[in-house]
Amino acid sequence: MAKVDVINSNGQVVGAIELKDTVFNIEPNMDVMYRYVDMQLSNARSGTASTLTRAEVAGGGRKPWAQKHTGRARAGSSRSPIWRHGGVTFGPKPRDYDKSLNKKMKKLALKSALSVRLRENNIVVIDDIKFDTPRTKQMKEVIEKISLTGKKVLFVLPFKNEEYHNVKLSANNIPKVKVIIADNPNQGKMNIDGLNVFDLINNEKIVLTKELVKKIEEVLDNGK
Repeated sequence: MAKVDVINSNGQVVGAIELKDTVFNIEPNMDVMYRYVDMQLSNARSGTASTLTRAEVAGGGRKPWAQKHTGRARAGSSRSPIWRHGGVTFGPKPRDYDKSLNKKMKKLALKSALSVRLRENNIVVIDDIKFDTPRTKQMKEVIEKISLTGKKVLFVLPFKNEEYHNVKLSANNIPKVKVIIADNPNQGKMNIDGLNVFDLINNEKIVLTKELVKKIEEVLDNGK
């Protein structure tokens, strides 16, 4: 098993943690990772783009002119797609872009993304990070002390509570820094981002709390 130093919010090494090879050191499956990201981006599409066909555009009920003897081309409606203010041919209509993956593929994609980041030495384990109130300055100080200033960083927090939520709010105005919350122990699932492949591969450094590492191993290594 790989061994990674555990640091505190001051950047000091306070211990070490072993990461399971079955979660953090597998052979990455790039195909499944692509499918997961494709699913994420597709599911984020609203699918509300819509245009009017010639049957839906207002007006155009009367034939513009006689069929013959005018010297002009035949026309049955002023709302034909070839007319100005006419309908749109083959335009977009509301549709559902949602895609899905089974649980095994999702877990494999997450383990692959984590393994890629670990092999690159881009996973940082912190003992914990909590703020009593949202403070951008405090968040910047933590980033500076753990030597991640200027890097594209993803902080992943274990669950939703006020102290972790304050950390997320503190990072909102810091460029290249994103904070997501992995799970919510309460019934409501609103505003929970969830650990996901897109964020893992879209950021250079991944900061995980010590508690979250154990939770990730518990969920992804249960064989279901």
